[in-house]
Amino acid sequence: MSTHFFTDTSILLGRSMRHIFRSVDTIITTAVTPIALMLLFVYVFGGAISTNTENYVNYLLPGIMLIAIASGIAYTAVRLFTDMQSGIFERFHSMPIARSSVLWAHVLTSLVANGLSLVIIVVVALLMGFRTSASVLDWLAVAGILALFTLALTWIAIIAGLSAKSVDGAGGFSYPLIFLPFISSAFVPTETMPGPVRWFAENQPVTSIVNTLQDLFAQRPVDGDIWVALAWCLGILIVSYAFATAAYKRRIT
Repeated sequence: MSTHFFTDTSILLGRSMRHIFRSVDTIITTAVTPIALMLLFVYVFGGAISTNTENYVNYLLPGIMLIAIASGIAYTAVRLFTDMQSGIFERFHSMPIARSSVLWAHVLTSLVANGLSLVIIVVVALLMGFRTSASVLDWLAVAGILALFTLALTWIAIIAGLSAKSVDGAGGFSYPLIFLPFISSAFVPTETMPGPVRWFAENQPVTSIVNTLQDLFAQRPVDGDIWVALAWCLGILIVSYAFATAAYKRRIT
C-alpha cells in the first residue's frame, strides 16, 4: 500500500463529494422514501399498531434509518459502476496513487452521504413528535452502530458496482436489503408474528440492530442485542470487504 494512501484517499473523496454536492437531489431522494414511509406508518397505520410506546414514531425511527441506509448504498454501487464504465479507473491506475484509495473514496462518500440523509430524517422525526432522553454517549453509540451498518452494506454495494453488467443491476441488489426491516421488529414487535415469520425476524441482523437503537433512544438497559448487532455488522463487513477486494483485484489485473 502506498505511503500516500491517506492523502490519495482524501483527494479522491473530495472529488466524489463535489459530485454529491452538485446533485444534492441524490441525498434528498435517498431520504424521501423513508420519510414517506414514516409519515404513512405514523399517521395512517400507527393508531392500529400496539408497541407500548407513547408515540409510534419513537418506536419506528430506528427501522426507518436502516431503510434509508439500505436505499442510499444503491447510489454507491451506481457511482462505482459509472466510474468503471467511463474509464476513469484506468486513468487513476496510471497515476502513482494507492489503488485501494479509489475504493475507499467511494466507501467514505457513502458514509458522508448516508449520514446527511439520516440527519434530514431525524429532523423530520422531531417535527413529527419524536422525543428521546438519550444522553450524548447514547447518541454516540447510535451513530457508531449506524456507521458500522453503513460500512458493512457499502462494501456489499462495492461488490455489486464491480460485478454488475448494467447500471440497473448495480443498484438493484439493494432491494432485498431494503425489504429486510419489514420482516423484523422495525414496525411491530416480533411477538405479534406467526411462528416461522417470527423465527426469521428474530434471527436476522436488522432486529438486533433495531432493538439496540430503540433501547439507546429510550435509555433502557442495553441487553445482549447490542453484541448480536455488532457481531452481525462486523461479520458482514469482514466478509463483504474480502469479496470486494478480491473482485477489485480481478478487475484491475
